[in-house]
Amino acid sequence: MHVDGFRFDLASILSRDERGRPMPNPPVLWDIEADPVLAGTKLIAEVWDAAGLYFVGSLMGDSRKEWNGRVRDDVRSFFRSDENSVADRLVGTPDVYGHEEREAEQSVNFAACHDGFTVNDVVSYATKHNEANGEDNRDGADDNRSWNCGVEGSTDDPAVEIPRNRQVKNLLTVTTLSLGVPMIHMGDEARRTQRVNNNAYC
Repeated sequence: MHVDGFRFDLASILSRDERGRPMPNPPVLWDIEADPVLAGTKLIAEVWDAAGLYFVGSLMGDSRKEWNGRVRDDVRSFFRSDENSVADRLVGTPDVYGHEEREAEQSVNFAACHDGFTVNDVVSYATKHNEANGEDNRDGADDNRSWNCGVEGSTDDPAVEIPRNRQVKNLLTVTTLSLGVPMIHMGDEARRTQRVNNNAYC
């Protein structure tokens, strides 16, 4: 059907047994890896699940790609002036992939995705604002590593908009230049006129 490949959402769930316990060698993942029909397709995994498994660097085998959430977290932290470095993220995350001699292109690098803040939200809000969907702001991630540049939400103040635009460019530039596969979410650069909702499915 001319499908280039598949993305596995919350793929760490595939490594759990029927009782939900993580397995060291999950058979479904090895079956996917060994299947001759799937061997030529692009397989990309979001390598965590809703129950807390986090397998960046180790879930999908040597020939598959995976979302690297550490790039997102460390790049966001760096540009809000937290005490951390993005050097390892720029050179293909060797602390995750280097010990297994995996290739840098297995890392899918991003500053934002369909879940959570867009890149513009990262520079426009200090906290999430999911009040409008009836969940009392309990839904969506609390750890967004964002910095609002001095004003929460939309503003026309050039003193705020200039650093925000610079930070958007910084985040997208590092995403593009880091070793690995860059993933840019459509609309990351767009300014919103309403309050942010970082839980898109709601």
